[in-house]
Amino acid sequence: MSLSDAARAVRENAYVPYSGFKVGAVMQAEDGSLHPGCNVENVAYPEGTCAEAGAIAAMVAAGQTRITAAYVIADSPTPVTPCGGCRQKLAEFAEGPGTVITMANLDGVEMTMTMAELLPGAFATSHMENVET
Repeated sequence: MSLSDAARAVRENAYVPYSGFKVGAVMQAEDGSLHPGCNVENVAYPEGTCAEAGAIAAMVAAGQTRITAAYVIADSPTPVTPCGGCRQKLAEFAEGPGTVITMANLDGVEMTMTMAELLPGAFATSHMENVET
């Protein structure tokens, strides 16, 4: 199954009784495995979970910690980029700044960016080198 097909399929499982805005995401791990996630809303905003965060959690739960590619899809006029928090989460697990993140809508419009383009200046462990533990 392709990243696109997996993201479209998991998007249908989104729990969005408040916004009606379904999002699907798939992380491809270093071993080639695909890990899907969908957004899950909660009446106590903002306690829901983004699709990207759910997919990353599924990947880690499966024992993988490196994203080699990601795909995010939503029903919107243009492809939707991940929120700021999810950009940082993606950066944490991305293989590197060149990791490709594809955003798409249901009409087949895709936008591809590298992790560095999506989150320039991402906070990283190198920023904490002077911290004493």
